[in-house]
Amino acid sequence: MGYLESISTPRDLRGLTADQLDDLASEIRDRLVAVCSKTGGHLGPNLGVVELTLAIHRVFDSPRDRIVLDTGHQSYVHKLVTGRAAGFDGLRKEGGLSGYPSQRESEHDIVENSHASTALSYADGLAKAYAIRGEDRHVVAVIGDGALTGGMAWEALNNIAIARTSRLVIVVNDNGRSYTPTVGGLATALTTLRTNPRYEQVLDLVKRRLTSVPGVGPAAYDTLHAIKKGMKDALAPQGLFEDLGLKYVGPVDGHDRAAMEQALAQAKRFNGPVIVHALTRKGFGYDAAEQHEADQFHSPGPFDIETGEETPKGRIWTDVFSEEIVRIGEQRQDVVAITAAMMHPVGLDAFQHKFPERTFDVGIAEQHAATSAAGLAMGGLHPVVAVYATFLNRAFDQVLMDVALHKCGVTFVLDRAGVTGDDGASHNGMWDMSILQVVPGLRLAAPRDATRLRELLHEAVAVDDAPTVVRFPKGPPPEDVAAVGKAGAADVLVRTGTRDVLVVAHGAMATTAVEVADRLVAQGIGVTVVDPRWVKPVDPAIVQLAREHRLVVSIEDNGVVGGCGAVLLQTLNEAGVETPYRLHGIPQEFLDHAKRAAILDRIGLSPQALALGIVEDMTALAHGSTLVDAEQPG
Repeated sequence: MGYLESISTPRDLRGLTADQLDDLASEIRDRLVAVCSKTGGHLGPNLGVVELTLAIHRVFDSPRDRIVLDTGHQSYVHKLVTGRAAGFDGLRKEGGLSGYPSQRESEHDIVENSHASTALSYADGLAKAYAIRGEDRHVVAVIGDGALTGGMAWEALNNIAIARTSRLVIVVNDNGRSYTPTVGGLATALTTLRTNPRYEQVLDLVKRRLTSVPGVGPAAYDTLHAIKKGMKDALAPQGLFEDLGLKYVGPVDGHDRAAMEQALAQAKRFNGPVIVHALTRKGFGYDAAEQHEADQFHSPGPFDIETGEETPKGRIWTDVFSEEIVRIGEQRQDVVAITAAMMHPVGLDAFQHKFPERTFDVGIAEQHAATSAAGLAMGGLHPVVAVYATFLNRAFDQVLMDVALHKCGVTFVLDRAGVTGDDGASHNGMWDMSILQVVPGLRLAAPRDATRLRELLHEAVAVDDAPTVVRFPKGPPPEDVAAVGKAGAADVLVRTGTRDVLVVAHGAMATTAVEVADRLVAQGIGVTVVDPRWVKPVDPAIVQLAREHRLVVSIEDNGVVGGCGAVLLQTLNEAGVETPYRLHGIPQEFLDHAKRAAILDRIGLSPQALALGIVEDMTALAHGSTLVDAEQPG
């Protein structure tokens, strides 16, 4: 039996010798590779923080001392040494361990929001609370250099710097990357620190020389502080942090556990906020990850352990966008692309390769991306901002006040919209079609298949006097669903002789709606299925169709509150349409991780569940009954 099975609490780590800890680190890496090769997950980030995590848990006393992991990509090692090794094979599986920290799983997890650049703010609040309550507790925030490109992190640092009594230790896990290499001026500053680790060595040498001189005594301390600033500027400009009033320790080799423990212990003794700068390598210890050029196995799918080759994923929605935006770039010289540290994940790498001077990676800074895009539009260009749907939440004010207010022609492309599944609550893109409804003038498109994605992307970038949005889900696109007719600008996908049920299918739910129609027709129920294509604003033709049917059913892969179905219901109400109405979407709750299909089935968005509900509603209407719990306009 290895050492890992004997670790039920972080305190068990303190009884191990240096050699045993080295063996444990190797064992952890083997376990990470073995499990992630089957389940997928954030392998590279965790391989890079094995020794760092062991050092943190040996120096600090979790859960009394709170450990806050920014983003949570690096939480697997933390899970393994906090009593969850036995269940680790169930990582990211339904009912198993989350891919991120989880309060439900362990008392050692306090923050489970996996959006980046938030850890320092959580930690600032925690440390202040403990200080006010008189509790002798430390807070350790682990944040990557990539997450430090987010403005929220610097807002937090600005406040942490004046909280002199807060027992807060900030560990900067500096591997030079987020998904891909960290970009911007901060990256340059950290690179300077990373490549000039002489400051602490020279300072120690000067201290020894001065204190060895008879009669110098306290003067040595004053002399050291007098020359401190100049030495730092000359040897390692960590003044970036210390000018804020933050003590700086490092750089430290993050793979040298003993050195990390020494640095963390030093930071722990300091009564105030301290930054410990740890240098790590993403994917460390597994050749396939270290040599993976794109992202050091940041988040691979299942792969072969021996070769490192991933199981083929097939063609996904992102690939369609990636190809089409390059075609658009060839046709229009004014189109530029922006992303927030996600060049490869959102498929802009091909555009960047073809048009490097027209591609901008702003780091983890969605707010800046949106307002910078407004500036680009004001300057005569048409920006395309590509991010995951869940991350646009962070830039809502900028979309509203900086882009829409100024009627800027900016296209936002939202990948991973709707239910995404494995990554859990904070990654489901189930909010965008609700929050964007309130933005005046904004037009929102939801393609049902690859052909519609291409069409709608071209239509979106043709709009230069208002923001446009194109959103699509995770995974492979379905087979194209051809239209059998038009209703205004909407596509009619199914039309039978009897106008019993109008199904308004938004975006990715169109294929599901066609399957529902097949089931209803088999029950003798007439169906019209319409795909609006542009889901905001509501097409007047759909309002007219609603008048002509006995029941209207809206289906969307978005939260039910304030989404497309809710706006359609409001529109019908304002138009005096009295047709009974049923709204289907994602319940307004944080969804547990599972495969997309399993989640859709659980929340009633499977073809079988939808068809059954409609049959029951039509039966009730046939008997003159009012629909139970149904939404009705008027």
